[in-house]
Amino acid sequence: MELYFTCASETDLPFARDLTRRAMLKYYRQFDLLWMDEAFDQAWHWREQWLLSTGDGAVGYLSLSADARALYIRELHLIESVRGQGFGSRVLDQTFRWARERGLPRVRLTVFNSNPAQALYLRKGFVAVGEDECFVRMERPVFV
Repeated sequence: MELYFTCASETDLPFARDLTRRAMLKYYRQFDLLWMDEAFDQAWHWREQWLLSTGDGAVGYLSLSADARALYIRELHLIESVRGQGFGSRVLDQTFRWARERGLPRVRLTVFNSNPAQALYLRKGFVAVGEDECFVRMERPVFV
Protein backbone atom coordinates (compact mmCIF):
# COMPACT_ATOMS: atom_id res chain seq x y z
CA MET A 1 0.00 0.00 0.00
CA GLU A 2 1.34 3.41 -0.98
CA LEU A 3 2.23 5.87 1.81
CA TYR A 4 1.88 9.58 1.06
CA PHE A 5 3.57 12.45 2.90
CA THR A 6 1.64 15.72 2.68
CA CYS A 7 2.54 18.97 4.41
CA ALA A 8 0.04 19.19 7.22
CA SER A 9 -2.18 22.24 7.47
CA GLU A 10 -3.99 23.91 10.35
CA THR A 11 -7.03 21.74 9.57
CA ASP A 12 -4.92 18.63 10.35
CA LEU A 13 -4.02 19.85 13.83
CA PRO A 14 -7.05 18.26 15.62
CA PHE A 15 -6.31 14.86 14.03
CA ALA A 16 -2.61 15.07 14.96
CA ARG A 17 -3.31 16.27 18.50
CA ASP A 18 -5.90 13.55 19.14
CA LEU A 19 -3.70 10.81 17.67
CA THR A 20 -0.71 11.95 19.73
CA ARG A 21 -2.75 12.25 22.93
CA ARG A 22 -4.26 8.77 22.49
CA ALA A 23 -0.85 7.25 21.76
CA MET A 24 1.04 9.02 24.55
CA LEU A 25 -1.42 9.44 27.40
CA LYS A 26 -0.54 6.10 29.01
CA TYR A 27 3.13 7.12 29.14
CA TYR A 28 2.28 10.55 30.56
CA ARG A 29 0.26 8.83 33.28
CA GLN A 30 2.97 6.23 33.92
CA PHE A 31 5.52 8.97 34.61
CA ASP A 32 3.07 11.37 36.28
CA LEU A 33 3.41 13.98 33.52
CA LEU A 34 0.72 16.43 32.50
CA TRP A 35 -0.59 16.38 28.91
CA MET A 36 -1.46 19.89 27.71
CA ASP A 37 -3.28 20.47 24.42
CA GLU A 38 -2.03 24.07 24.47
CA ALA A 39 1.63 22.96 24.43
CA PHE A 40 0.96 20.66 21.50
CA ASP A 41 -0.84 23.44 19.62
CA GLN A 42 2.02 25.91 20.21
CA ALA A 43 4.62 23.45 18.90
CA TRP A 44 2.47 22.90 15.80
CA HIS A 45 3.37 26.36 14.54
CA TRP A 46 7.16 26.10 14.75
CA ARG A 47 7.66 22.50 13.67
CA GLU A 48 7.56 20.90 10.24
CA GLN A 49 4.34 18.86 10.15
CA TRP A 50 3.53 15.94 7.84
CA LEU A 51 0.26 14.11 7.40
CA LEU A 52 0.76 10.43 6.55
CA SER A 53 -1.93 8.85 4.41
CA THR A 54 -2.85 6.00 2.12
CA GLY A 55 -5.58 5.86 -0.49
CA ASP A 56 -7.93 5.14 2.41
CA GLY A 57 -7.17 8.40 4.24
CA ALA A 58 -4.97 9.67 7.06
CA VAL A 59 -3.01 6.98 8.90
CA GLY A 60 -0.54 9.04 10.89
CA TYR A 61 1.39 12.14 11.64
CA LEU A 62 5.08 13.14 11.68
CA SER A 63 6.52 16.25 13.31
CA LEU A 64 10.11 17.38 12.67
CA SER A 65 12.51 20.14 13.58
CA ALA A 66 16.13 20.72 12.62
CA ASP A 67 19.29 22.53 13.56
CA ALA A 68 22.80 22.30 12.10
CA ARG A 69 23.47 19.05 13.97
CA ALA A 70 20.44 16.90 13.17
CA LEU A 71 16.91 16.40 11.95
CA TYR A 72 14.75 15.72 15.01
CA ILE A 73 11.70 13.50 15.03
CA ARG A 74 9.45 15.25 17.54
CA GLU A 75 6.38 13.09 17.01
CA LEU A 76 5.68 9.98 14.94
CA HIS A 77 2.30 8.35 15.41
CA LEU A 78 0.26 5.88 13.38
CA ILE A 79 -3.34 4.84 13.83
CA GLU A 80 -3.65 1.48 15.51
CA SER A 81 -5.00 -0.36 12.46
CA VAL A 82 -1.79 0.18 10.42
CA ARG A 83 0.80 -0.47 13.13
CA GLY A 84 3.06 -3.44 12.51
CA GLN A 85 2.71 -3.22 8.71
CA GLY A 86 6.01 -1.49 7.92
CA PHE A 87 4.69 2.06 7.79
CA GLY A 88 6.93 3.18 10.67
CA SER A 89 10.00 1.87 8.85
CA ARG A 90 8.96 3.68 5.70
CA VAL A 91 8.50 6.94 7.60
CA LEU A 92 11.96 6.56 9.15
CA ASP A 93 13.52 5.81 5.75
CA GLN A 94 11.96 8.99 4.34
CA THR A 95 13.22 10.96 7.33
CA PHE A 96 16.76 9.68 6.68
CA ARG A 97 16.45 10.77 3.02
CA TRP A 98 15.31 14.25 4.05
CA ALA A 99 18.22 14.58 6.48
CA ARG A 100 20.69 13.58 3.75
CA GLU A 101 19.11 16.01 1.27
CA ARG A 102 19.49 18.79 3.83
CA GLY A 103 23.10 17.88 4.55
CA LEU A 104 22.34 16.97 8.15
CA PRO A 105 24.55 14.25 9.63
CA ARG A 106 22.05 12.48 11.88
CA VAL A 107 18.45 11.92 12.89
CA ARG A 108 17.60 12.21 16.58
CA LEU A 109 14.55 11.39 18.66
CA THR A 110 13.41 10.96 22.23
CA VAL A 111 11.18 8.07 23.24
CA PHE A 112 9.60 7.05 26.53
CA ASN A 113 11.80 4.30 27.97
CA SER A 114 8.78 1.97 28.27
CA ASN A 115 7.60 2.52 24.68
CA PRO A 116 7.92 -0.63 22.53
CA ALA A 117 8.67 1.60 19.51
CA GLN A 118 12.28 1.48 20.71
CA ALA A 119 12.55 -1.93 19.05
CA LEU A 120 11.74 -0.36 15.67
CA TYR A 121 14.29 2.41 16.22
CA LEU A 122 16.98 -0.10 17.15
CA ARG A 123 16.21 -2.19 14.03
CA LYS A 124 16.56 0.97 11.92
CA GLY A 125 20.04 1.66 13.33
CA PHE A 126 19.33 4.13 16.13
CA VAL A 127 21.45 3.88 19.25
CA ALA A 128 20.76 5.20 22.72
CA VAL A 129 22.90 8.23 23.53
CA GLY A 130 21.31 9.24 26.83
CA GLU A 131 18.64 8.26 29.30
CA ASP A 132 16.77 9.62 32.29
CA GLU A 133 13.93 8.29 34.42
CA CYS A 134 11.35 8.72 31.61
CA PHE A 135 13.12 8.99 28.28
CA VAL A 136 15.76 7.48 26.04
CA ARG A 137 17.49 9.85 23.60
CA MET A 138 18.44 8.06 20.40
CA GLU A 139 20.21 8.96 17.20
CA ARG A 140 21.37 7.49 13.94
CA PRO A 141 23.88 8.84 11.43
CA VAL A 142 22.38 9.27 7.97
CA PHE A 143 25.59 8.86 6.00
CA VAL A 144 26.18 5.17 6.69
